[in-house]
Amino acid sequence: MQMVNVLDKGYVRLVDSMGSDLTVVNAARVSYAKQSLELSERDVKLIRFLAREGHTSPFRHAVVQFEVYAPLMVARQWWKYVVGSAHYEGTGDSLEAWNESSRRYITEEPAFYIPQADEWRSKPENSKQGSGDLLAWELGEKQTQELLAYVELGMSKYEAALADGVCAEQARLFLPAYGMYVRWYWTASVQSVAHFLAQRLEHDAQKEIQDYAKAILELIKPIFPVSLEQLAQT
Repeated sequence: MQMVNVLDKGYVRLVDSMGSDLTVVNAARVSYAKQSLELSERDVKLIRFLAREGHTSPFRHAVVQFEVYAPLMVARQWWKYVVGSAHYEGTGDSLEAWNESSRRYITEEPAFYIPQADEWRSKPENSKQGSGDLLAWELGEKQTQELLAYVELGMSKYEAALADGVCAEQARLFLPAYGMYVRWYWTASVQSVAHFLAQRLEHDAQKEIQDYAKAILELIKPIFPVSLEQLAQT
């Protein structure tokens, strides 16, 4: 099992993949009824050309599937890449799917992302979004304890509602949402993954989703090293 742990309780697991850099090459060469059996320098040049000139459809014949376990605040940022996958850059890329565990049906023990005292960040000085420097440890410890108390209160009310016979889909209203871990399957083309990485590995992306993007890159790069390198440069 190929898996990378992220944050305090999260992870990304590579479930499956279809294709390789050779898949991209052969998807492009089929126009001339040609096929490569092994990746050559000529094929690498072709991938470079495809990426540089925006001929992206061959990159959508290679697909990867991940299982992700992340706080809801990360999941909802991530989700917009699925919503926009059929539209960005006019590509018409619809090779993307997302299936998420639902607390309408499951009542497994909720897990929450709890930053430690030395992980809380200040608000930025010159921007309305993102974060600045780390807070002092004492102030961070205060925030950690406040969050733990808030989660404990929400959990007690959630469990009390279930004990009263309230259905799971309504009892979940008591759970603190943004830090709660959710689990989903994400299936996407190499082009879609590269688009996600290009934006979420940037220095101004939220740190938590940057950490997940780094995990995705670590898992996928050995499978599509040339394609990812070239798409990242466009």
